[in-house]
Amino acid sequence: MKQYHDLLQDILNNGEMKDDRTGVGTISVFGRNLRFDLRRGFPAITTKRLAWKAVCGELLWFIEGLQDERRLAEITHGSKEGTVTIWTPNALAPYWKDKAKFDGDLGRVYGVQWRHWRKYDEMKDMGPAHLKPTANRISTDRHEVDQLKNLLQGLEKDPNSRRHILSAWNVGEMDQMALPPCHVMSQFYVNKNKELSCHMYQRSVDVFLGLPFNIASYALLTHLLAHHTNLKVGELIISTGDTHIYTDHVEQVKEQLTREEFPLPTLMLNSLKNNIFEMTMQDIHLENYQSHGAIKANMAV
Repeated sequence: MKQYHDLLQDILNNGEMKDDRTGVGTISVFGRNLRFDLRRGFPAITTKRLAWKAVCGELLWFIEGLQDERRLAEITHGSKEGTVTIWTPNALAPYWKDKAKFDGDLGRVYGVQWRHWRKYDEMKDMGPAHLKPTANRISTDRHEVDQLKNLLQGLEKDPNSRRHILSAWNVGEMDQMALPPCHVMSQFYVNKNKELSCHMYQRSVDVFLGLPFNIASYALLTHLLAHHTNLKVGELIISTGDTHIYTDHVEQVKEQLTREEFPLPTLMLNSLKNNIFEMTMQDIHLENYQSHGAIKANMAV
């Protein structure tokens, strides 16, 4: 994970001050790449404590394709009542509360797009344009595309395809999301050794709080996809757009940069269960994970 520390230092040395949506302000650079060899260990940050339980819970929630933040609490903590998740601030944000359809509603966020991308039937001819100049062609029935199931089928039936893609960036539904997706697209690749690699693009990256979580989440997703399709794991590549440290995280970053790293842990999955849609928190274990203590920081909303 030295490259993660190098990125933190790069931003401190070369970043520019920018205003941002949250009003906190950032130190920002643009366009960076990280590459992790999943065959050498699981890329969990060790210079501060990774919220591993939250990583697993959120990914399983994405896989379920849901928008209910309270269901995320149930998956992660075993209870909907009195528990806080990493999405609770977004569910309660003033800019979103009037749009929410129920308590805990986050709208059509990541998992919904992965499992329930909306698709309309081909436009049907409704008569001559001169009779209905503004509505002579309209869409009728709406269907959904299960991107995740399509991805799994593609990896199994046509591993050499260049279309193994998950996308969360649905331009027509941005106003229906509590938070537009930061990690917007991932592409998967199978090499001659039957190793599965993932290349994820992230448009906006909170490098101190968010990026260690994103790295672990997509590494776990790659492992789960490989487990389901009887493949081995290869690499995780992450390309970032606006890559930033919030101004109120600078002291925490400096503290983290003084810490020495520990060896990477190993991910273990239940060998008796390989269906990604049936995996639970109890089927996923991070073994030999050693880290320094957590470093607290506020999340900008």
